[in-house]
Formats: sequence, C-alpha cells, structure tokens
Amino acid sequence: MSQALEPPHAPPGQAQPGQAQPGQALTGIRVLDMTHVQSGPSATQLLAWLGADVIKLENTSGDITRTQLRDIPDVDSLYFTMLNCNKRSITLNTKSERGKEILTELIRRSDVLVENFGPGAVDRMGFTWERIQEINPRLVYASIKGFGEGPYTKFKAYEVVAQAMGGSMSTTGFADGPPLATGAQIGDSGTGVHCVAGILAALYQRTRTGRGQRVNVAMQHAVLNLCRVKLRDQQRLAHGPLAEYPNDDFGDEVPRSGNASGGGQPGWAVTCAPGGPNDYVYVIVQPVGWEPITRLIGRPELAEDPEWASPEARLPKLAKMFQLIEEWSSTLPKWEVLEQLTAHNIPCGPILSTKEIVEDASLAANGMIVEVDHPERGSFTTVGSPLKLSDSPVRVERSPLLGEHNEEVYIGELGLGDEEVRLLKTDGVI
Repeated sequence: MSQALEPPHAPPGQAQPGQAQPGQALTGIRVLDMTHVQSGPSATQLLAWLGADVIKLENTSGDITRTQLRDIPDVDSLYFTMLNCNKRSITLNTKSERGKEILTELIRRSDVLVENFGPGAVDRMGFTWERIQEINPRLVYASIKGFGEGPYTKFKAYEVVAQAMGGSMSTTGFADGPPLATGAQIGDSGTGVHCVAGILAALYQRTRTGRGQRVNVAMQHAVLNLCRVKLRDQQRLAHGPLAEYPNDDFGDEVPRSGNASGGGQPGWAVTCAPGGPNDYVYVIVQPVGWEPITRLIGRPELAEDPEWASPEARLPKLAKMFQLIEEWSSTLPKWEVLEQLTAHNIPCGPILSTKEIVEDASLAANGMIVEVDHPERGSFTTVGSPLKLSDSPVRVERSPLLGEHNEEVYIGELGLGDEEVRLLKTDGVI
C-alpha cells in the first residue's frame, strides 16, 4: 500500500472534502479519479465514503456536469455535487508534456486509477496498461466503458442506451405500450457499483500477489446482470407461457408485464384514495396472505372458494384478483392501506414520490437523506451512503470546488515549488 497523502486540515468538528475519518475501511488507499459525468463518479464516491483518499483529476475547465442542469447560476450543479462528495479536486492538462509528467507521478503514488473515457482515450494519452504497469505495478486500473469487445465497442453509451441494450427497456412497461426506461440509473450508477466490487476484489487479491490488475466493467453488461431474471424467463418460455405474468399472449420473447412481480409470489400496484399520481401501494399476495386479504376486502368467501383458494387457481386470473383488491384499496389513503395490510403481515409498500422520500424522517435518521453545506450554493440535500459498516462509519462531506486542492497536492504532496505552480497555471497546465 502506498503512503497515504496527508489529508487537509480543518477546524475541529468541520471536515473538508477528501478528509477520511480515522480507521475507515479504505483509509490509506489513494484513488486517482479520472472519471466524469455519472458512472465513474458514482463509483469513486463510494470509495471515498469507504475512506479512500479520492483525488478527482479534472481538465482545466472541469467535469462537464459542474455546469449541466444548473438550478443556481454560476455555481456547481446538483448533478456534480451529488456525485462527488468526499473527494479532492485538482486540475491538469494531460495533453501537455508537463501535464503527462505530473500524471506519471500521480499514478506512481496511487493505489487505484479509475477512468470512463471513450475506448482508447487513455492509451492515446500515452498511458497504456503496459506503461502504467511500468510506472506502478501495484496499481489497480479500473475502466468503465459502454460495451465489451465486439460490434458495439465504439458505440457511444448513455444511461438509457445501456438500458436499451442490456435487456431492461424491452421488459419494462405495459404490454400494449412502448418500451420504457427506468428511473433508477442502472446503466450509470448501477455500473459504478459493479466497478467498486471489481476494485475491492483487485485490492484484496493484491494483498496476496503484490500486483495490481485491470478491472473492466461495461454498462451493457452491468444492466444485463441486473436483468438476469428476465433471461431466466426467456428460457422458461421454451416450456410454455409464464403463469406468473398477467399477459394474455406470449410470443418467443419475454413480454412487458406492467407492474407484475414476475416472481414466485404475484404482486401489483393497486390504486388508493384520492387517486393522485403516486397514490398506490404495491401488494404481494403470498399463499398465507390470501385469507386475511379476503377479509380485508370484504370477500371472505373467496378464501374457501375452489376457484380462488389456491395459488394455482388464482394464477390464471391475476388481473381480476388485483382488481378485487383495488376495489377496496381505492377507497382508502395509501398509508391506511399500508397499515391494514402490514397488520396482517402482508408484504406491501407505498409508492413514495421523490418529495416524500426527501421528507422521510426515517431515511434522514438512517443517513440516507443528508443535508450538506456548500460554500457557494449553500445547503443542499443529497443521498447518503447505502453501505453501512459497523467499524467504518461515513460522514458525507461536500464536493470540492474546481481545483480546490491544487496547491495542497502539487506543492504539499508532490513537492513542486510555489513559482512552478504559478507558471503551470499561467501556461494552462493546471
């Protein structure tokens, strides 16, 4: 493990970007973050939350998301701030000769390098895997790309492109409608999580071998991994229609099936009062739950009716079953529906809007909705770390300003002189 870079100093009780808390899981691991937009930054933010010293290397104009989707003029956007917490920022023109020399030294001092440029971009900078191994044979070099090797390699990947080509869109939506994208960023942030798993595995293997290695993750592949149950059902189709799906017709590919769970226990989102866009509760009907459901909906006779009593009898008429439940639920607010169902141990959950999630006290108490102070935009709300380690607590710190840590890294840690740093800035190198 390389010598950890000195963290910045802060007043008591006030941490600065990139300041790892003592004893975190990845304390002492230095990550050179050459990523931008979402897939890469989501991965390196998780590493920072786990205690790594993540140095975000940006070109002199900064990550493009600093200026995209701004809600306040002339300050870093929420797009950027919510994906780059707990990091330090330095700027560097890696196309300049002096910039390449500095990058070489940064690679030499790092444990992990993460990038999500287009295919071959880092090679064209002069930093092939072979060259990186010469500089630092212990480095874990992680790359996120849109696609693996093959006919799609040079396709330009975006979040929904990955969803389209990974199996998600063709199986999302209703049977009589077009394919739909999911609101969850499974192409970008989903790939970032996969990348973190690969990085952690490579770091662990390094403890035995002493060597770094390549970690490659493609967005299409990550989405496909998250859609594995649909590939399961594609194979099941060879033996006949999928009884757990509410669809009337089946061809030779898995259909879109609306809100059906598609699993061993049927589920559906049922309408609640007063009928707003998110006045729904998702209900799972387990065999043991059918009898209490029949009592709740005022149809207790269906618990014994051979046409309804068994899961096998109910499967051919799932739409009718959930219609009966909805006739009851539509008369009650979703929180009352939730209370009555959970009182009978019936699996269910309300559809929570983004507003409800932001205002959810339990999510705040669990550190998942976090308020962060920023020196330019003021306080903003962000998502906290979903990784809860008993010996590695996370405190979410603000994202860094562009080049905020140039002097700290270049002078304090690489040992460059004040005058050289001034000239590097004048010459556009940093």
